[in-house]
This record gives sequence, structure tokens and C-alpha cells, in this order.
Amino acid sequence: MTNYKSEIALEEQAGLSKNAVIRGIQWISGIFTKYNWMIIMGLSVIGFLKPGPFLWIPGHTALLLGLAMFGMGTTIKPADFREILRRPKEVVIGCIAQFTIMPVTAWILAVAFNLPPDLALGVILVGCCPGGTASNVITHIAKGDVALSVSMTITSTLIAPLLTPLWIFLLADKWVDVSFGAMFKTVVTIILVPVILGILTNHLMHKAKENGVGKSLQGGGAILPLISSVAIITLITGIVATNADKIMESGLLTLAVVAIHNLCGLLLGLGISKVLKISYRKGTAISIEVGMQNSGLAISLAALNFAMNPLATLPGAVFSVWHNLTGSVFAGIRRNLEKKK
Repeated sequence: MTNYKSEIALEEQAGLSKNAVIRGIQWISGIFTKYNWMIIMGLSVIGFLKPGPFLWIPGHTALLLGLAMFGMGTTIKPADFREILRRPKEVVIGCIAQFTIMPVTAWILAVAFNLPPDLALGVILVGCCPGGTASNVITHIAKGDVALSVSMTITSTLIAPLLTPLWIFLLADKWVDVSFGAMFKTVVTIILVPVILGILTNHLMHKAKENGVGKSLQGGGAILPLISSVAIITLITGIVATNADKIMESGLLTLAVVAIHNLCGLLLGLGISKVLKISYRKGTAISIEVGMQNSGLAISLAALNFAMNPLATLPGAVFSVWHNLTGSVFAGIRRNLEKKK
């Protein structure tokens, strides 16, 4: 009997220890999510000043983005797809705005600023990408419609293998030779496949948990989104380190164009919502979704498909920091306006 009680005590102690580890992972994941832009900025500065330790990173671009998108997939539940079907109007409006405002604005800015071919390509790559997962967090901070934000991110990500290469092919051909087929293959490989695998993993983990055999998987469910954040932050740091010298030459110009591009996305997304008389919370979600791109994909497309244009990765890296910064400010403004209503 004593041994039996001792075994129970040990099992309970192990369970408490495991729960503490899971809570710790969730806490760290929350820190990475909430202070994402600060961590990116801090590590980017380190990478810029001391590039040596980070120069290996761009060689693993596809793997890092694949990990990030797999992590995103593990956060998607079947209920999210039902949400898309429940409110198709706003999702469609958001995705149309995403894939028209941002690509066209990027092209206009590239022409208006007479950007060098590499930078023009990089800005257009950012503009042609789907919404990023950071938009969901920013929408939550802004007290917007998070379910709608998640639905738009999922939808734009799943249609990106077609629309992203198509827009790049149409808009960037002025500066570089663009292969639609090669980009389509890249987007499918590093976006669609990892996301689908992540969704399936999430589904299987929930099924196992329901059947009483998945308690040991709870730690995995907590750590996968963290892996996604770390992968993106690592990728951006490597790009900044690799382009440290070129940032000195083109950094201010790139920042100016990226800032205008991001601001146009936020304001035009908001304007369309007002014109179409979409509610305040839904309009906030649409605006943020349009203004915040999957810049990790832009970096990966530049590195994997345009190796002869190394500076094309720079706008994506700058956008990664900038859109989180402006998104947070925009969220604060919208949250305060909501309180006054």
C-alpha cells in the first residue's frame, strides 16, 4: 500500500512539473507574440553590428519559413473554416482588398520613387504576399474582430500559391525576369504544404486528447507556435546581418517606401470598410489585415527565386519590424476610439 501511495505521489508530482513546463512555454510564447517587434528590432540591431554569427541563417530560408508556417497551421482549427463560411462577405472583401491594394500600391511606389531593380522587386514581393499572423494579435489588441482576422489570414494564405506568383509576374517583370512556375512551386512548398501539415497535426492532437491518450502532447501544442515565432525572428536577423553593408546605402530609402506602403494599406483598408458600411470591429480587422503582410514569405521568395538580386530581401526584413510597430500604434488608436463610442 505504501509503495502504491508513493507511486501516486510521484505521478502527481510529475504531472505538476509537466504542467509547470507547459505553462512556462506558453508564457514564453506569449512574450514572443506580444513583444515580437521589439525582439526583432533588438536582434536585428545586433545582427547589423555583429553580422558574423548570423551569416549562416539565409542558407536555411526555406526551412525556417516552413517551420513558421507549420506553426501557424497548428493554430488553425476546423471551427476556423466554419467561421469563414459563416461570414463570407467580410472575408471576401478583406482578401480582395489585400490582393489589390497592397500589390498595386507597391508597384506605384516602386515607379514613383524610381527604385533600383532589387529594391523595387523587394517592395513588390512584400505587396503581393498574403496577410501575416501578426495581424491576428494586433487585431486582438485593437479590440477588433479576431475571428474575422484569423479567417482572412487563413483564406489569403491558402489562395496565395496562385495569386502571389501571378501578381509578381504581372508587376515585377518591368525590373527582372519572373518565372511564374518557379514561384508557384516555392509558395506551395514553403507555405501551403507546411500549413496543411500543421492543420492535420493540430487535428490529430485534439483527437488524441479527446480519446484520453494525448495528455503528453499538450507540451507540443504549447511549443509549436513558439517555434514559429523563433523561426521568423531568426530569418529576419539573418537577412539584416547578411545585408548590413547594403542597409547603410539603401536603408533610409527602403524604410520610407515601406512606411508609406504600410500606411496606405492600413488607411485604404479602413476607407473601404467605411464606404461599404462595415461595422467598427470588422473594419478594424480588415484594415489591419490589409496593412500587415507575410513579410517572411517575401524574404523567402527573394532569397530562393531571385538570388541574383540580394537586396530584394531587404524590404521584407524592414517591413517585418515596421508593420508590427505601426500596427501596435494603430491598434492603440482604434482601441481608444472604441472606448469613446
